[in-house]
Amino acid sequence: MPPPRIFLLSPAHCGGKRAELLLNTRAAFPLAVQLRSATGITLGEAFSFLSGLYFRGKLAYAHRFARPPSGEPGVQVITTDRGLLPADAMITVGDLREFGDVDIQSDQPRYRVPLERDVARLHRHGDVELVLLGSIATGKYVDVLLEMMGTRVLFPSEFVGRGDMSRGALLLKAVREGSELSYQSAIGAVRRGLRAPRVSANT
Repeated sequence: MPPPRIFLLSPAHCGGKRAELLLNTRAAFPLAVQLRSATGITLGEAFSFLSGLYFRGKLAYAHRFARPPSGEPGVQVITTDRGLLPADAMITVGDLREFGDVDIQSDQPRYRVPLERDVARLHRHGDVELVLLGSIATGKYVDVLLEMMGTRVLFPSEFVGRGDMSRGALLLKAVREGSELSYQSAIGAVRRGLRAPRVSANT
C-alpha cells in the first residue's frame, strides 16, 4: 500500500495589483463582495484569484491526487505567518491584509516558527510524504521542510525548467487525463534546468 501523501501549495503574492483589486472596498465583483462579508471566502478561492492559472492548477491537482493520513487535510497551503492552512480555510479581508505584511524568508521568525510547528505535526504521522507544489529554486519553502522531513519532501520532476504559467497548465492537463506526475526527492535535486516544452492549458 502506498504511503499517505499531502500536497503543500506555495502561496500567492498578497501585495500586488490583483490583491489591491480584491481588497478594494468599492469592488463590486462577487468574490470581493463575499470577502468583505462576515463569512469571507476560502483561502483557495482567494489565492486562485491572486495567482490565476498556476494556483488553480495546483489546487485542482492536489485535490485530485492527495491521499492524506486520517485527521489531516490532503491539501495545505503555506502561508506567510500562520504556517500551514487547509485550502478550504475561510479568510476575511483582515486575514488577507496580514498575509501581505510578512515576507517569506527562511530566517524570518514570523514565517518560520508557525511553519515549523505545523510541519512537526505532520512529521508525527510517520511515513507521510509531502509533495511541494511550488518553487524549489530558492530555499524559502524547501529549506524548512527538508530540515524536518528529509527524504519525505518531494516535488514534481516536470516542474524543473518551467515558469508558473507552464506549471499551471501542466497540472491542469494531468487532472484532465487522470495521470499523476512523477516526483523526486528535494534532497540533492537540480533546482534549475533548461526551459521545458510549453504546455497548453486547453489541451
